[in-house]
Amino acid sequence: MKRKERLTVERTETDGTAGSPAPGPSDSPVPQDVPPPRYDACMRDVSGLLDGMPRQREASATMPVGPPVAPLTVEPPQVRPRPWRLLPTPTGTPFTFGYGVVLAVTSLVTEYAGPAVVHDLHQASSTDVAHLVQTPVPVLLTSALWIAGGTLSPFAIGFLLVLTALERRIGGLRTAGVFLLGHVLATLATEVPVGLAVLVGHLPDSSLHRLDYGVSFGVAAGVGALAGLLTPWLRWPLLAVFGAMLMQSLLAFTDPMTDWGHLTAFAIGIGTWPVVRRSYRARLATNRLPGVA
Repeated sequence: MKRKERLTVERTETDGTAGSPAPGPSDSPVPQDVPPPRYDACMRDVSGLLDGMPRQREASATMPVGPPVAPLTVEPPQVRPRPWRLLPTPTGTPFTFGYGVVLAVTSLVTEYAGPAVVHDLHQASSTDVAHLVQTPVPVLLTSALWIAGGTLSPFAIGFLLVLTALERRIGGLRTAGVFLLGHVLATLATEVPVGLAVLVGHLPDSSLHRLDYGVSFGVAAGVGALAGLLTPWLRWPLLAVFGAMLMQSLLAFTDPMTDWGHLTAFAIGIGTWPVVRRSYRARLATNRLPGVA
């Protein structure tokens, strides 16, 4: 009986506790000294999530640091002066070398042959109006086999230096093209006006047989083309000095037609800058390839 009464009392207490209403918010005391939260109440508290992110600054700080490594410096190759490259060679500049040998032979003929023989050879090779009308191609070629003024003339020395430097940069075939372009076009630019002046009566008929031979037109074109391949501190002095020399000869008025031909050929050489520069860049790119000498 006592056990039953005890169970009855415990069940009654349990039922009374379950039936009692839960305390409301107003029943629990609210502390007055609690500070407001520092984050928005509508946002979730993500402070716990940040603990899972790696601390990269601390990790980098604990990495071992070795001694400082000096930067790798590559010294530029030393360029030694090679004065022999100023002159033509059979393997390096075959066009200029072979052409120079031919000019040396014809200069010996001019030096040691009789005056009558030399005059006949020059007259047969002259690019005057009469020969240009009858046999233009042969005289345009043979007139470039002689040096006017001798082997020590400025254009003879310029032939060796200028064409050698030009051929080393753009090759023999293109150097020959620049030379022929200046030689042919400057010859036509000076002789055609002479023919027209004779035709209208401004010049006598003897002007049709005026002696005109030599390599000076081709050399002037070579100087103009070579200037476009040099650095500015070499290019502009070369243009200024050579141009002043041509203008001085023109103002002297000793041979105005030939002097105008020199200026024309010089301008033609300058006009080839886009072509020779493109050829020069292509030649440099080819020589830099591995296995190419």
